[in-house]
Amino acid sequence: MKNLFLLAAVGSLAACQQSEPAPEPAPTEDVTAVALAADGAPTPGQYRVTRADGTVVMEDVREDGTYSTTVDGEVTETGRWEQKDAATYCYTSDAEGSSQICNTEEIDEDGVWRSTNPDGETSVVERVDS
Repeated sequence: MKNLFLLAAVGSLAACQQSEPAPEPAPTEDVTAVALAADGAPTPGQYRVTRADGTVVMEDVREDGTYSTTVDGEVTETGRWEQKDAATYCYTSDAEGSSQICNTEEIDEDGVWRSTNPDGETSVVERVDS
């Protein structure tokens, strides 16, 4: 009888004990990778590009993945860009039949930002204030 009473008491205590609620998952931050250009800053921005032939163009590289190129204030090209890594900037013109072109980019020992297209033509790039 003592054993039966003891067993009933333990069972009652076990039934009264509430289990602890499962811990809530830790909040996660929505971290979106920011593409970095050859100069170590985020890619979107305004650039002055001096092409191999001496032509100076302005490029507006936007956060939404689009860009526009202007010469003497007139838009000459629009398209989409992708920064695959700090040394690889790719773009696709909106012109019909265009395919992606990737330039290799580097900051040389003199601090000059150079961008070389697949044909081996090298432009000098300068980030400018917008």
